[in-house]
Amino acid sequence: MKSYKFKVNENGYTVNIKSHEDNVINLEVNGTSYDVIMQAEIKKSKTPTLVRAASKQPSVPLKVNPKSTKTKIVAPIPGTILSLNVKVGDTIKENDLLLVLEAMKMENNIVAEKSGVVSSIKVEVGQQVLQDALLIELE
Repeated sequence: MKSYKFKVNENGYTVNIKSHEDNVINLEVNGTSYDVIMQAEIKKSKTPTLVRAASKQPSVPLKVNPKSTKTKIVAPIPGTILSLNVKVGDTIKENDLLLVLEAMKMENNIVAEKSGVVSSIKVEVGQQVLQDALLIELE
């Protein structure tokens, strides 16, 4: 199991621990075997247990009200409105191009999530918008 080297009164000793059961230890000192009985039982070392706080509940997903007639189109990232491809009153289908948003020198096409009629446009060409800013409302 384990090997130790001791020096007592200038005499060298090599101790090899062969086995350990309860309070009896079988060891060998300079080639001679001994059984040593301990008065108190040696505590076994335990692997530490990692204790963590309970994980937080994941945030509840946004519930969509199926009776709601308005759909809000918001900016996915901050940027500048390059073009508006619809006007108030236009009937659009799902995936129709609504506007183009420039962000980090890239043009991003913003399309309709579902079919409907454009009820209001909250931005104009050249306007800078922040992330999650309301762009267009559909009914």
